[in-house]
Amino acid sequence: MTKNKSKIWLSSPNMGGREEDFVKEAFNKNWIAPIGPNIDAFEKDICRYNNVNHAAALSSGTSGIHLALILLGIKSGDEVLCSSFTFSASANPIRYQLATPIFVDSEEETWNIDPILLEKAIIDRTKIGIKPKALILVHLYGVSAKIDEILSICEKYEIPIIEDAAEALGSLYKGKALGTFGKFGVYSFNGNKIITTSAGGMLVSNDKKLIEKARFLSAQARDEAPHYQHSQIGYNYRMSNICAGIGRGQMQILDLRVSQKRKIRSFYERIFNGFDGVKILKENSNSFSNAWLSCILIDSKKTGFSRENLRLAFEKDNIEARPLWKPMHLQPVFENFPSYLNGVSEKLFSQGLCLPSDTNMRENEFKRVEEVISNLLKN
Repeated sequence: MTKNKSKIWLSSPNMGGREEDFVKEAFNKNWIAPIGPNIDAFEKDICRYNNVNHAAALSSGTSGIHLALILLGIKSGDEVLCSSFTFSASANPIRYQLATPIFVDSEEETWNIDPILLEKAIIDRTKIGIKPKALILVHLYGVSAKIDEILSICEKYEIPIIEDAAEALGSLYKGKALGTFGKFGVYSFNGNKIITTSAGGMLVSNDKKLIEKARFLSAQARDEAPHYQHSQIGYNYRMSNICAGIGRGQMQILDLRVSQKRKIRSFYERIFNGFDGVKILKENSNSFSNAWLSCILIDSKKTGFSRENLRLAFEKDNIEARPLWKPMHLQPVFENFPSYLNGVSEKLFSQGLCLPSDTNMRENEFKRVEEVISNLLKN
């Protein structure tokens, strides 16, 4: 590693300035709790931004997926369809409910779930008497899945959709926010996301009763009584009023962050323009991506170098880059569950790299990134 060079991160938190005001207000008014005005306001901010009716602020995006599965009645023995090419948080909640994940591979344009394989999986599972109870649909790296085809299939077979839009806040499909097409949508505010609350997530839906039930379950399912009484199992999933204050401040600069992320993607488009063997992930004509992470595929037969060569070159210069997600069907914890595969996600994993996409990068740091890439391209 080159000495004395500052770390360039893949995607680090970036504060806008107002976050501290909302947090200080919470301290001054002693709202140091998993309830409070920041939570209510943050939920309303998300609803307004995404044009969705109801939202519940939670401790993580994972908890949002878990509560959505509970609210859909998913239980032991049920099967739930899920993108294979994703982070494990998309699939883990299926196992929380002792249900069986059915993994479906990707299509090459958006890298998201393949509608053709999705319908095949539904037909096959139904033939053996286990019709899937839900679909967890991931919008990977902020790029929309093929919504029209997927909605049509799920409506045909009456399968509810949970949209994992953890990476896709600020992304649109035909002008409509990702996370608002299914029965539920889930966002993440982890430290590496386009906006952050340090840790946290949001469950959204147009069904008021379901979101009210989600809030109830997320607060340990405490019944209305002067004493502590519980008639069902609950969870400690509510967001704190402090974290929600950070979220309120972050919402004020979300559009700026989207613009910055898209400019970073344009930066890489310029560098790799005309270079055979390198493909940059982009949205299709029907969608608008927040470009959360700029991602590329490297065909080493054409370029003479691999994604790992580039990753290690970055690492040597103290720059963080990361391989694309390792598909769930290749993960030791999930490898024995049913999968419908076409080879796309395995190719993406072997050839793909997430490039430095940090909105904190300065001009000299962009130059460092470009220099590393240019040296590799020349050699």
